[in-house]
Amino acid sequence: MRKKVIGTLLATSLVLGLTACGSSDTPAGNGSSKSTDSSASSASSEVSEPAADLSNYISSEEEGKVINIWSWNTEFHDRLEKVYDQVESTSEDGTVTKLKDGTEIHWTINPNQDGVYQQKLDEALLKQADAAADDKIDIFLSETDYVTKYTDADADVAIPVEALGIDPNTDLADQYPFTKTVASDANGVQRGSTWQACPCLLVYRRDIAKDAFGTDDPDEIHAKVADWATLKATGEELKKKGYFTFATYADTFRAYGNSISKPWVESGSTEINVDPKIMDWINDSKEWLDAGLFDKNIKGQWTDDWNKSMGSKSKVFSFLLPAWGIDFVINPNWDGEKGAWAVTDGPQAFNWGGSFVHGCNGTDNPQHIKDIMLAITGNKDNLVTITKEYLDFTNTQSGMKEIAEDASFSAEFLGGENPFKYFQPAADSISMTTLSSYDQGCVELIQNSFGDYFQGEVDFDKAKENFEKAIKERYPDITAVNWPE
Repeated sequence: MRKKVIGTLLATSLVLGLTACGSSDTPAGNGSSKSTDSSASSASSEVSEPAADLSNYISSEEEGKVINIWSWNTEFHDRLEKVYDQVESTSEDGTVTKLKDGTEIHWTINPNQDGVYQQKLDEALLKQADAAADDKIDIFLSETDYVTKYTDADADVAIPVEALGIDPNTDLADQYPFTKTVASDANGVQRGSTWQACPCLLVYRRDIAKDAFGTDDPDEIHAKVADWATLKATGEELKKKGYFTFATYADTFRAYGNSISKPWVESGSTEINVDPKIMDWINDSKEWLDAGLFDKNIKGQWTDDWNKSMGSKSKVFSFLLPAWGIDFVINPNWDGEKGAWAVTDGPQAFNWGGSFVHGCNGTDNPQHIKDIMLAITGNKDNLVTITKEYLDFTNTQSGMKEIAEDASFSAEFLGGENPFKYFQPAADSISMTTLSSYDQGCVELIQNSFGDYFQGEVDFDKAKENFEKAIKERYPDITAVNWPE
């Protein structure tokens, strides 16, 4: 296993990343969980240049008998057991999956809320070099908001996929390019892979559409939400009928925030640049909230009030969500009959979320990692199965095109509609800028700081000041915050 100065790097990210608070942006699992503080991944103490030689990343020449996988919910667990043809059995509590060759997958699940998952993962990564073979982390997952923390080339925590024997240009050629960009370090070296692409659509209530507009037809509804100006005018129609366009200003943030042209922090910089798109969100959110198009009582996402806004008694017309949002967010909170919701193109295409699978430096199971990663993120048939079983928009361009054009494919929860007719072209239009390790804090704190402004608790300048203070407390190395003129 390659020696490296990543103990310090991870210790630093531990301090920075663990001060993050709040809930996850991706679905929370509902399966059995097992928390262990003694598993791990990555490093040690001598400097060495990065290399794609597998010997630099493994702790043993022989495959181990235990594969330790870390995640924050059972989403990956469920999909692996559904499509991986090497699965033989599962323990009653779901924490151990036995493979046909006798190897066992041990699942460690810690919740994303309040930074718990990252905290425990980081603690384990710092112990990886000294951990016993059966305790070493072999695979761990990350989210888009903090994936760069683990794909960072200097930290060298996530194994380059090429070192595992996976060629991104051939083995992963069918994946959406933007997902490969997000999973790569600043040098363009891909250090993870995902089974998901997460284009977002407008998910709306059919009954409210019929009452307000006389139709729930997706194409006719799209004409009323085709761009932000049109959607605002439509919002006024909804308001006259007693409805809100969206639950909260947080519902529109990702559309603006995930369409920025440059990273929040450029590589090598210590200054945050607030993109003009973020200012557009701030200005529009204040205007829309004052106009009564949002529910003033709902001040953010992942709260009880937000969850209730998806229930049958709610007056909220729509949400901007990816496919996982229908399965993990709308569906569990809906208390009416199936078929009450539909999807159509929203005012703009954007991506929200994604769970990335990483091989962990220090593993003793590189061949198993390769097989699992290819089976879950690079096998078209498996990805299509995941889509049909879970309604995930999966990371296969050809597979999603086929499903989008399949007249027989339908989603019962959406009244028999084929949502991929809209998801697929939306995904084709998405491009994403390089992420930075500061993204999670910026995304959370800009919303928190300006939420007070939207609610009239502070003025605009005070909100800016509060953001600058909060972001420097979260990331002490930040020296300035630059606002667009």
